[in-house]
Amino acid sequence: MNIQESGEMYLESILVLTKRNTHVRSVDVGEYMGYSKPSVSRAIGLLKNGGYVISDKDGYLSLTDEGKELAEKIYARHNILTSFLIKLGVSEKTASEDACKMEHVISDESIEAITSFINNN
Repeated sequence: MNIQESGEMYLESILVLTKRNTHVRSVDVGEYMGYSKPSVSRAIGLLKNGGYVISDKDGYLSLTDEGKELAEKIYARHNILTSFLIKLGVSEKTASEDACKMEHVISDESIEAITSFINNN
């Protein structure tokens, strides 16, 4: 299944929240992302149907192996791009906001080049 940018953002948010707390619910995701409960419910439903997210009987969300792999890839891209932009002199806040937009469209080749650049400078 090909996942859209918004789906990637939800997966990344679940990953970040899971790193902070052992239990994550849809309401936590909505608060973190600033989205309404119906929007989150719909998105989580699509991610469940796509095999990226599961929930237990108490409503706690977990990433499947496929969901976690994709979320970690997006999260790593975010961190790499943020670091790169900061090294270029962009403020941390702006760098993080811009990285959030770029992480979904940048090619693997470009990310690898940026990572190499950061590691060598």
